[in-house]
Amino acid sequence: MSSIHTLIPDIYALLKEKGVEPYWNEVSQHLPASTEKYNGGGKLRMSKLGPICPRALWFSYHHPELAEPLPAWAVFKLSYGHMVEALALTLAKAAGHKVEGEQDEINLDDISGHRDAVIDGCIVDCKSANSRAFLHFKARDHHYLDRWGYLPQLDAYVVGSANDPKVTTKDRGYLWAIDKSLGHMVLYEHFINDDRNRGILDRIRTYKEIVSRTTPPACSCGTVAEGKSGNIGLDVQASYSAYKWECFPHLRCFLYAGQDGVKKPVYLTKVVRKPDVTEVDKYGNTVYR
Repeated sequence: MSSIHTLIPDIYALLKEKGVEPYWNEVSQHLPASTEKYNGGGKLRMSKLGPICPRALWFSYHHPELAEPLPAWAVFKLSYGHMVEALALTLAKAAGHKVEGEQDEINLDDISGHRDAVIDGCIVDCKSANSRAFLHFKARDHHYLDRWGYLPQLDAYVVGSANDPKVTTKDRGYLWAIDKSLGHMVLYEHFINDDRNRGILDRIRTYKEIVSRTTPPACSCGTVAEGKSGNIGLDVQASYSAYKWECFPHLRCFLYAGQDGVKKPVYLTKVVRKPDVTEVDKYGNTVYR
């Protein structure tokens, strides 16, 4: 009988013996029909149960059309992530593990989501990551995984699957992290105790209350000093918010040179000294001032 604890060694053994070529035709069967992980809003989803600015949450529910458009490279990156995860599930099945319940819709207190799969009776959420983010999974960095919403989402999948006969392990779930640059894998085992159970239900009630308001609440996005000039910018987590331009109507974005010539956006909420680099608007158009 297969065990979740041998998942990664079994896949590595399969790859050494056969490679991936025999399984390419099956990968499409594991691609999700839903892209709710990345799409805009209009409703509360399990993928949105991580820590979030209340104002951003409100706008994601009431005005999803105001979300910052994804640049083409981000669309490609997210699509590539789907393919990496689909290949992983294909290999899990080929390595003799029981893979079922893929993209089943889960409901918890009227909040829905689509779990990735049930493997060997356990809830598993696949996450493709760059090498830097992968290290947080490998180091079992609970604070990082909680802060970026991975664990609350997994909480919701496990608690919402409590009565599912496919799920035989009820007290834990797994994050299956895959380094999409180097191919390394790790399973993060996450236990769901009474505190986590109550916590996710409390968060759902809180988020429901926020989106029920007729006007948007105050913003709680974090800011940081940018250099010594007096400029103030968004912190890393706030910079990823699709609704940061609604939280900060006078937000300004400057493109700095990054690794491999790729421009790195820096979002400033207060500009004392204008950076000597290109400025763009919400849609990526150059701003001339």
